[in-house]
Amino acid sequence: MNPISTATNRLVMVFLVTMTLWSSGVRSQVMRAADESGEKAGKAATKSAIFAAGCFWCGQSDFEKAPGVIEVISGYSGGKSKNPTYETYSKGGHREVIMVVYDPAKITFTGLVEFLIKHVDPVDRGGSFVDRGTKYAPAIYVADEDERRAAEEVIEQIDALKVYRRPINMPILPRSDFWPAEDYHQFYHRKNPDAYNRYRTGSGRDDYISKHWGNRAGELTLPGAFPSQGEEGGKRAKGAKTSADPEANEQSKDGAKAWEAFKKPNAAELRKKLTGMQFKVTQDSFTEPAFKNAYWNHHDAGIYVDVVSGEPLFASTDKFDSGTGWPSFVKPLVTDYLVYREDRSENTVRMEVRSKFGDSHLGHVFSDGPQDRGGMRYCMNSAALRFIPKTKLEKEGYGAFLPLFEKGGKGR
Repeated sequence: MNPISTATNRLVMVFLVTMTLWSSGVRSQVMRAADESGEKAGKAATKSAIFAAGCFWCGQSDFEKAPGVIEVISGYSGGKSKNPTYETYSKGGHREVIMVVYDPAKITFTGLVEFLIKHVDPVDRGGSFVDRGTKYAPAIYVADEDERRAAEEVIEQIDALKVYRRPINMPILPRSDFWPAEDYHQFYHRKNPDAYNRYRTGSGRDDYISKHWGNRAGELTLPGAFPSQGEEGGKRAKGAKTSADPEANEQSKDGAKAWEAFKKPNAAELRKKLTGMQFKVTQDSFTEPAFKNAYWNHHDAGIYVDVVSGEPLFASTDKFDSGTGWPSFVKPLVTDYLVYREDRSENTVRMEVRSKFGDSHLGHVFSDGPQDRGGMRYCMNSAALRFIPKTKLEKEGYGAFLPLFEKGGKGR
């Protein structure tokens, strides 16, 4: 499809839909809804965020599918003019944006930013697919320094995964006034599904998202995407409990105290406790030899914990044969127990994975894992891990993870 004709068709669709202009009463009603959402942002019950996601029809449609999202409103923001309209917002310096009202008990600002990046072209500052110009370019609006840091961390982590051909180039801007768009722009995908689908397909948006993320676009896997007492990032094994669950804490109370209260010994003490290889890997970020380590071809059912602190890290149910010669997993056992740092050693950029309580170097994470299991590959060093078979989980204080193995069998 010709990009110019596609963009033109979008304008034609807008004006066909708006043969009868929206009334000021309708716009006021939408404004009040946005104001109420903004008021809720200051309460514990809900919060709001503003993102430029290219065409706000698409942004609204996409974010309705995000976990924890309550309401999505199309609008304009970022400029200096007051009361912008579809005809005037660009001249006033605004972008097409969406206001996302969400439940902070179910998703965090970090999770929303991850979702945003996975549903736009984050390396293009000149527009969004066939829609060109800054008014269509994606952007993240932040209300404070905490949100700015969260956005920067998400960008850094996704850059390290090497998903895109170039570094992410989305601006992080101060949050400003939000002006709801006209009524005919609200939920356009529902009111005019045929026209919307033609536009979306013709713009190349869906093909781009599918090429870079596939079925992982809707999954949130970065640390901090979900509240620590809520869902533990990504997809959790059905029926599984983690130590972040109140019930799990009760079941493994002593074990939880052991690793959550862990205080790292000095280097001399660690040398006495660890083998030479374990020390080099966990303390000096060394990589052990491939195919010559304890767990690369290990298939027993159980969990893998930090050899230094004992904190639970990975499960055999999430293990797979990556062919690399190191133990590989599709996801962590408890998302919040991993810490990620950019690693620029060896003339490349990788995402290092460390344990939260033990501060042990574990390995690296890559985005070339099994696509049908989330697409991630946590490539770990056996020397950083200690295996606990499922038959000893209860005895060693990890009984909360027994539900992972209720159906029996070994990890893949």
